[in-house]
Formats: sequence, structure tokens, C-alpha cells
Amino acid sequence: MFKALLLTKTEPGAPHCAVTELDDAQLPAGEVLVQVSHSTLNYKDGLAITGKAPVVRTWPMVPGIDFAGTVLESSDARYRVGDGVVLNGWGVGEAHWGGLAQKARVKADWLVPLPAGMAPSQAMAIGTAGYTAMLCVMALQQHGVTPEQGPVLVTGGNGGVGSIAIALLSRLGFTVHASTGRLHEAEHLKALGATELVDRATLNAPGKPLQKERWAAAVDSVGSHTLANVCASIQYGGVVAACGLAQGMDFPATVAPFILRGVTLAGVDSVMAPYVRRAKAWERLARELPAEALAANTETIALADAPAVAARLLAGQVRGRVVVDVNA
Repeated sequence: MFKALLLTKTEPGAPHCAVTELDDAQLPAGEVLVQVSHSTLNYKDGLAITGKAPVVRTWPMVPGIDFAGTVLESSDARYRVGDGVVLNGWGVGEAHWGGLAQKARVKADWLVPLPAGMAPSQAMAIGTAGYTAMLCVMALQQHGVTPEQGPVLVTGGNGGVGSIAIALLSRLGFTVHASTGRLHEAEHLKALGATELVDRATLNAPGKPLQKERWAAAVDSVGSHTLANVCASIQYGGVVAACGLAQGMDFPATVAPFILRGVTLAGVDSVMAPYVRRAKAWERLARELPAEALAANTETIALADAPAVAARLLAGQVRGRVVVDVNA
């Protein structure tokens, strides 16, 4: 038997959410059984737990789109008993039971090795948000963005993706500007590496198709009008890595930035990213993410606390990363 946060739904409205004792035999099919050590709360987890959006596709569901832990059983030669592993995405926590539990059974293809020297708690302090942030940084670099070209904007600066993107870009020598609606968090964002703060209110309303060229590149996890205004404000030949839709999934923009300034909009997907890209992202996170930034950016909670914190997360009341110790 093991403990899990189980979502059930028998009628319209928010799902019922409770910590429940489950049997190993109830776990879904997969080649690898993992003893989960830590998971996290991401925006998508908040939507699933509260029922604010139809994230969950099958019921009942154990939420949690990522986890880190140790292999208990494996029928795949790539993973042996005792190996440390990490999982992000692949519909886990949506269509396949996820990481907010003490055990998970998943497909071997969905896992990557836990980087040497990284504890499961550290991996989940990074989590899907930090892994996505690294994919965004990699996208900017693959398009030739360098620190010498000018400042890089990070939207949603206080969120999971934004906060780790700030720390990564700063460590790589970029001048980082952070957009946020919580300007009172200025000292925290500056400690992560931001040199200038931008009030999100200047970006989240309809704007002109072309605006003053302010940034060489950007990492955007917000979407909607914010992404449109960011694209309109990128320097000639600049790049925007788009990975989220906190404001909305619409894109009310024109082609002007792309055909008049040669701006590139690079989409970043963390859910179905190929194994090689995933492994490279985790290897780089292990080397490049400042440990002190990670520690100062993380709150650790028990499994039973997840529903209440999920509501706070959706209300914009959570700073940085939330790690869930599933054994607490």
C-alpha cells in the first residue's frame, strides 16, 4: 500500500481531492515502478486539483506532472533497481497517474536519469518549470542569442519558469529584465539576477503592432497580449522563446515584427520533447543552475498540503517553486 493524492469526479464541478491509501495493483501499466521521493506543484497541477480547467482526461487520477525517485522494478534494460530517475510531462498527471504519490508506474521512455550528484528534492525544486526554463534558454542559444546583443526579458518573473530562467540567464552573463505584477518582490528578483523590473501592466493589454525595440530576446510563459507586446518590442533579428499561456492561449498580434524586424518566435514544448533534448537540459541544469538561487526560490510542503497550495498557486500567491515531499 502507498499514499497518493487521488482526484475523483462523479458530477459536474470541482473534483473531490484527498490523500488516499492505494494498492500497487491499482497502478497503471508501465515498464518501470518508481519509489517517488518528491514531486512538485505546477500551474497545470493547480488546474487539475482545483478543477479550474479540464486538464484531467481520465478518472480517477493521481495528479503531478513530474516526480523524482528511485527505481523499484524495471523490465527495461536502461533502468536498474536503485537508479535515480526524473520524469516530466508525457501526459502524466492528466491521462496517466502522476507524481503526487509515493509510487508511480510509467513507461521507460518517459524517464531520464537523475543527474549525478543531484538529490531528488533538488530535481523537483527545478521540476518541470526549471526544465522548461532551460529548454527556453537552449532555444535562444540555438538561434544565436548572445549577451552582447542586449537585455533579455523574462515574463512571469515570479513564477516557476520565470524565476529559474532569470537565474540561468544571469549565470550565463545575460542582462535580464523581469516582468512581474508583484513589484514588491523586487529584491527577490534582483537576487536571482534581474537588473531591471517591468510592470506587467505595461504588457498585458492591447498594444501597437510595432513598438520601441527594447530587448534582444525574451522568454515568455504568459501568452496572449503579453506575448504580442513582447514580440512587438524585440530588437531587429531578435528571438522570443514561448512556452506558456498564463494570461491566455490566444495570440492577438500582427506579422509586423516578423516581416519588418526579422523577429523569430520559437515555440518550446516540454511535454513531448525528445529524450536527447531532455537529458541535455537536465545535464545543463545540474551544472549551471546556482544552488543558492534554487534554495532561496523553493518552498517544501507535505502531500496533504497540496490542495490548499494549489489554490494559492492559481491565485498568483506563490513565489518560485513548490516541492512536495510525498513521504511527509
